[in-house]
Amino acid sequence: MNDAPEMRQIPGGTVTMTDRRRETSWSVDLGTYELAATVVTRERYAEATGEWPGSATVAGSPVEGVSWLDAVRFCNACSVRSGLRPAYRVGGERDGLPDVEWDETADGYRLPTEAEWEHAARAGTVAARYGPLDDIAWYRGNSGEHIHPVAGRKPNAWGLYDMLGNVWEWCWDAFDAVDHPGYRVLRGGGWFDEHWSCRASVRRRSHPDFRIDDVGFRIARSVTR
Repeated sequence: MNDAPEMRQIPGGTVTMTDRRRETSWSVDLGTYELAATVVTRERYAEATGEWPGSATVAGSPVEGVSWLDAVRFCNACSVRSGLRPAYRVGGERDGLPDVEWDETADGYRLPTEAEWEHAARAGTVAARYGPLDDIAWYRGNSGEHIHPVAGRKPNAWGLYDMLGNVWEWCWDAFDAVDHPGYRVLRGGGWFDEHWSCRASVRRRSHPDFRIDDVGFRIARSVTR
């Protein structure tokens, strides 16, 4: 298997974020960056880490049953295998968990920020979804209540598969430092979710060591000049 994942260059732009709980919105300006065409598969995860987490057994399925911390460690392992400088420094402890710092000057793989994820998911659109849900996503209405191999539905206009449905995706960001300190953002909806959870603006949170069978991740990379 080729060590380098298939990446898409995502054009910069401005994305408007929304927190429905607090009834607030804010805009984020983004430069150009790269995002993987698919979520990380179980085979690619095993190749980089030697581990086979989760319960999915079908070839090409997203890796699941992985925590935010697992995703961080994968990004560093994948960077080293590709001869890139790891984006994360992992060490010490904070609130009983490893402390993670992002070196934004590094050229290695990393998790997308929440704004990067939403900007890429929308692919220049402003609608809740980038196409008819049955065409673009595996969700409770069509999944048979199980996970599916990546890239089985239509991609968005920027060539990204499964941005909605199949598995929720970890993002770099903390969800809410005041009410949920340490919790990280999940985006996109999963194979067991109803249609209302599979929208570009929907946010979910979980503890960074949380693992379950409908949560995975895709990787990003900063564009250096």
